[in-house]
Amino acid sequence: MAAPFWAAIRLFVFPQRLRHQNAMRTVVRSGILTAMSQKVDARLASLSSPALSIFRIIFGLLFTLHGTMKLFGWPVGEAVPVGTWPFWWAGLIELVTGLLITVGFFTRIAALIAAGQMAVAYLWQHWGILGGELGSFWPTENGGEPALLFCFGFLLLAATA
Repeated sequence: MAAPFWAAIRLFVFPQRLRHQNAMRTVVRSGILTAMSQKVDARLASLSSPALSIFRIIFGLLFTLHGTMKLFGWPVGEAVPVGTWPFWWAGLIELVTGLLITVGFFTRIAALIAAGQMAVAYLWQHWGILGGELGSFWPTENGGEPALLFCFGFLLLAATA
């Protein structure tokens, strides 16, 4: 058992000094990689539920803050006048869905609504293909990175929460 173990160590620590094929054959035959990956998978699997909960709470809080910035000007920025289309309504959706996601009520439905809002925000306000001012396709250039990250983060929550 010691030979396959040291072959695995040499493979990952000193790859330039080995003949990769022979070392890899020794490691695979011994099953050491399979055993190591199963242990890592088992440890990470036990953390998936708490990690998803932390992700949900943080994403919900951040989305709630986006809504409070638009509606109340808190913690930074100025409040949008009441009823202003589309920003005040977007702030209202962000506040409500962010709170629902944070506390875990109707998480999947709220996450789908939030993901849809962020998709529309990106396509309309950042990229401009839904009627806004036409901008660059690239999110780093048109300022749409947060919208895309929120959109796909909420889709992840809708699928897994």
